[in-house]
Amino acid sequence: MKNRVLITGLATAILAMIAFACKDSFLEVAPTGQLANAQLTSAKGIESALTAVYSQVNGRFRRMASPTNWVWGSIRGGDANKGTDPGDFSDINPIQRFEYQSTQGVIQENWLGLYEGIARANLVLRLIADAQPDVAEATKTSFAAQARFLRAHYYFELKRNFNNTPYVDETVDYGAGIELVKNDQDLWPKIEADMKFALENLPATQAQVGRVNRWAAASYLGKIYLYQKKYAEAKAQFDAVIANGVTSNNRKYALVPNYGDIFKASNDNNSESIWAYQAAANTGSVNNANPEFDLNFPYNTGPNGPGNCCGFFQPSFELVNSFRVDANGLPLPNGTYNNTGNEVKTDMGVAASTAFTPDAGTLDPRLDWSVGRRGIPYLDWQDHPGAAWIRNQPNGGPYSPKKYTYYKSDVGSLQDNTSWTPGYTALNYTIIRFADILLMAAECEVEIGSLEKAREYVNLIRARAANPASWVKRADGSNAANYVIGLYNTPFANQAAARTAVQFERKLELSGEGHRFYDLVRWGIAAPTINAYLAYESKFLAGTLGGSTFAANKHEYLPIPQAQIDIVGSAILKQNPGY
Repeated sequence: MKNRVLITGLATAILAMIAFACKDSFLEVAPTGQLANAQLTSAKGIESALTAVYSQVNGRFRRMASPTNWVWGSIRGGDANKGTDPGDFSDINPIQRFEYQSTQGVIQENWLGLYEGIARANLVLRLIADAQPDVAEATKTSFAAQARFLRAHYYFELKRNFNNTPYVDETVDYGAGIELVKNDQDLWPKIEADMKFALENLPATQAQVGRVNRWAAASYLGKIYLYQKKYAEAKAQFDAVIANGVTSNNRKYALVPNYGDIFKASNDNNSESIWAYQAAANTGSVNNANPEFDLNFPYNTGPNGPGNCCGFFQPSFELVNSFRVDANGLPLPNGTYNNTGNEVKTDMGVAASTAFTPDAGTLDPRLDWSVGRRGIPYLDWQDHPGAAWIRNQPNGGPYSPKKYTYYKSDVGSLQDNTSWTPGYTALNYTIIRFADILLMAAECEVEIGSLEKAREYVNLIRARAANPASWVKRADGSNAANYVIGLYNTPFANQAAARTAVQFERKLELSGEGHRFYDLVRWGIAAPTINAYLAYESKFLAGTLGGSTFAANKHEYLPIPQAQIDIVGSAILKQNPGY
């Protein structure tokens, strides 16, 4: 049984109620569904409200507010397309085509889910201010630090998606001027202040592994600095994390030896997990499980595959080709992996009954832990059968998602069978992992001119991937494909070469984990990179992406939801440029 903060939502506050003593005042009954202030401001009451802030991290019933960012970070970044049928969850179609509309439900859902998290964090901070006299100062400080970490996270996500949005803290409540808060302030100083407070006041370890600790705050603060190009400040945080950081359950941060084990429920809260939202199966409610990928499994697998629904989030041709390597096992530079003859062979247009020979070229072994390909073992289920597991190949392509998919051996224990789909699992989603920190640190080293340190960090990532024992194997123990991966054994030629190597390593290592689009935007290369992706991918998925274009200085950010502007007026909430 995992030691975790179970996700039970606002209803957990009810569990913290304290019984009243027997006296006449018991006749003074509060209205049904309400809690007395003394109950809410007790240590148990505040902790229950804090649990509700954690519970909102995965978006709860608003999947588009989840930090997986499979739509906002991965699909927009070219890691994948929506997949499945064109008419299924069609509100995502304009997102992948960069035809955003301010009236789209998925955009409104992201906004509302993130502000729900902020509202919950603000409630905790207000309760702390009114805490009962017997609540210890150390307890209040710990709760406040966690609430402010989480509030910083929610605003960070809003900043990345919408740029500047209204900043509301615990001093602004409903009916007290909240409707007058404009989106004309830079959010970065506010986000920094919250995360700095968390860093200064969180402990190094926690009794419950799901709670954030000091090192998670240092990691996130470094990321916040990096997004602002404050490389020296970011480097200082990453240096400390790499040298001394430990998980909330006191494991020294380190790369998990086998790349595929990062994404296994049985290996949750490992040494690479800096911050993850916690999930549990078979608790009596699938609300405690990981709800995020119930749609993102191979289609129509039956009992011999995971999920059995619904064929979303299909990896792109361009991403798969990116895992091609040269004879030394190094990536192919400047997009030559897409050149004729370099594409990874697919079964596009090949019937499931037709014989198929998988690509024999040299491949980075991380490909087959990241993408389901025909003829390659799909975890411990079976070889991926190709078109039989693809709902609509002309719309989505021939590939299936593979990261964060449960194993056959997880069924009934780390997977939940009590809902409409078996796709609810106990698999945590890791929001920040140690490999991400190493690569962000490498970026900082490149930008300050320490190219050899950047090469060291990149090689740590690649050395883990080069462990032959961790490669995908067939039943006879042979490698499932022609895997070759090498280290950068000579110094980077110059800063530009180092920058390219680090950026491409992020693409490979973190594919499908919601980072790619945001990376491209902060690097300032979103327009050329995404338009090249759209042009290439449209050769195969003309009906899905044909004619789509990314517009610079517009599509970096989503439009402010029109429904929000309608509530407060355009004089208060300004629409983003171009919409």
